Amino acid sequence: MIKYILKRLMYILLALFVIITATFFLMRFAPGSPFASERSFPPQIEKQLNAKYGLDNPWYIQYKDYLIDSASFDFGESMKYKMRSTNDMISEGFPISLTLGIEAMLLAVGLGILLGVISALYHNRFPDYLATTIAVVGISIPSFVLAGLLQYFVALKLGWFPISGWKGFIYSILPAFAIAMTHMGFIAKLTRSSMLEQNNSDYVKMARAKGIGKWTIVFRHTLRNALLPVVTYIGPLTAGVVTGSFIVEQIFAIPGLGKHFVTSISNRDYTVIMGTTVFYSIILLLAVFIVDILYGIIDPRIKLRGAKK
Repeated sequence: MIKYILKRLMYILLALFVIITATFFLMRFAPGSPFASERSFPPQIEKQLNAKYGLDNPWYIQYKDYLIDSASFDFGESMKYKMRSTNDMISEGFPISLTLGIEAMLLAVGLGILLGVISALYHNRFPDYLATTIAVVGISIPSFVLAGLLQYFVALKLGWFPISGWKGFIYSILPAFAIAMTHMGFIAKLTRSSMLEQNNSDYVKMARAKGIGKWTIVFRHTLRNALLPVVTYIGPLTAGVVTGSFIVEQIFAIPGLGKHFVTSISNRDYTVIMGTTVFYSIILLLAVFIVDILYGIIDPRIKLRGAKK
């Protein structure tokens, strides 16, 4: 286990190096500059700003400084907002995005597993058709479209929830549901397929022959084995929740990190773009790493290293 963890950590560091390098050169080759929209700036002022942020240095000097700053988690000062660093924006916005993301993940996993189990237990009957329809609808509708529909019908017409803002738990319900719906559909389909496979196995048939109830069989036997594909999906789920929250946060006017990321792209704020990209990459790589560890915990048959000859 220790060798496996160390090996995975080395892969994470290598992947981070590749992401940091790709982000730097993509931003360098992007057209325009952070101060291109400031038409009132005379050339002398723009030259001083380039010198302040090191944009007049050779590319290899900028790349070296960027690697050193990223290694020390110092992502620099924003080029658009005076006296605001990227680290401050991350520390302010990420707790909000994390709260929204955790709520969306709990909704996606909980509702997805519930629908998948019901669909498998009542195979080719009305509950199966209903659960499958909900899953397909969730997969088909993008999160930003669902966010607008929820705002119009549930918040504006019915008045059950606030339209936008972030002033309490009730403000997070609609955006979390908009983010979770697509992933809930995928998890429901995965759980249904895996449960149907487990229901035809010998140990389930033996449990039924002993007179054990179907829900007892689900919670004691089949569900744990059926969760392996769901655990596999947690890594992509984390990526989808993080990236899906960018637009949803904008729609619901949530002051999370996704809002800063989208705004920094339109403002060509290089330091914020690169800093948030590296930060999100770390979160996603750690999520995939945790999923790999959970594999061995859920199913002891899975070994973290190859069998010796």
